[in-house]
Order: sequence, then C-alpha cells, then structure tokens
Amino acid sequence: MGIVACSRCSKAWPLGTQTCARCGHALVSRDPMSLQRVWAYWVMGLICYVPANLFPMLQTRTLFQVDESTIIGGAVELAHHGNLGIAAIIIFASVVIPLGKFWAVAFLALSVKNRSMVSTNMRQFLYEVVEYIGRWSMIDIFVVAILSSLVQLKALAAINPGTAAMFFALSVIFTMLSAQAFDSRLIWDVQAKDKSAREGGAEINE
Repeated sequence: MGIVACSRCSKAWPLGTQTCARCGHALVSRDPMSLQRVWAYWVMGLICYVPANLFPMLQTRTLFQVDESTIIGGAVELAHHGNLGIAAIIIFASVVIPLGKFWAVAFLALSVKNRSMVSTNMRQFLYEVVEYIGRWSMIDIFVVAILSSLVQLKALAAINPGTAAMFFALSVIFTMLSAQAFDSRLIWDVQAKDKSAREGGAEINE
C-alpha cells in the first residue's frame, strides 16, 4: 500500500519516511531482530517462572510462628477454608494465564516460520489477546504489596513478600516484553508468501 506504520505509536507514514514525526521513533517496514528478542525474553520469563512457583510468595509472621505459602499452596489453603472463588482467581491469574501466555507467544513465533493450520485472522486475534491481558498479570504482586503495607503489627503479626514475588514480577515483565517484541506484521507476511507461491504454481501449471 506504500505506507509504513510506526511500531511505537502506530501512526502510518508514506513508505520511505525515516522517522515518525509524532513520536520520533525510527520507521522500519519490518523488524529483522523481532523473533530473536521474542525468544530471548520468552526464555528469561520461563526461567523466572519456575522459582516463582517453588519459593514462597508470602511470609506471614505471628507472635508464635512463621508461615510461608507458595502460589499453589496458598490457593489450596484458601480452598480448604471454603474460599473457593478466591482460590480459583489465584490459580487462574497466577498459573493459567502465565502458562497460556507462554504457549501463545511461542506458537505465534513458530507460526511465522512454519506453516500453520490456524488462520491469520485467528493468530492476529490471539496476539491482541496476549497484549491485552499482559497488564493484568501483576495481580499477585499488587495483592502482596497491599497486604505487606497494611499488615505490619510489629511483634504481633506481619506479612512480608517472599522470594517468589521478585521472580514472579520478573517473569511477568519478560513475558510482556516478549509479546511486545513480536512484530505482528510477520503473520501477514506468511499469508502473502503462501499466496505468491500458489499463484506461481498456477502459472507454471498453465
């Protein structure tokens, strides 16, 4: 179409424009290092996600004892005390969504290199969903921060963030960077290549 979109603010400019006049970002038709950054951030996010589930997320200290809870352990304990709704929210926000984001980003990165049965429209929709839910992935960190600031009763009781909180935050950040590093225009490039290949094959057959 003779235009190029800014990857920072999405403003479209005529092809050949070097710099976006709106935000000052350099304009490129395609990001040649997109997939390399996607996989680098993805691997770092996955590495941080493992200790985020193994180490305690929350440390509760009372007058007589200290309890440490992992993400899964805390959800199980809430369910045991009858708080099934809260436990389900924690499992969904802390386990299902992060694992789903890992799978979705990896699938998108692989689909632009290998032929996929999933349509381009569906892959674009999947990318937009991953981008949208990224902002809600820090719910655990927000809960830990709120509890840590509110429950500080000196010697009687105190709630402090555990080691897992840092790893979970890093995992979320790296996953968000991985999704943002993905150049969604690559999805449509695959469709264009397949269309050109089919047209070329049809001309040869004729």
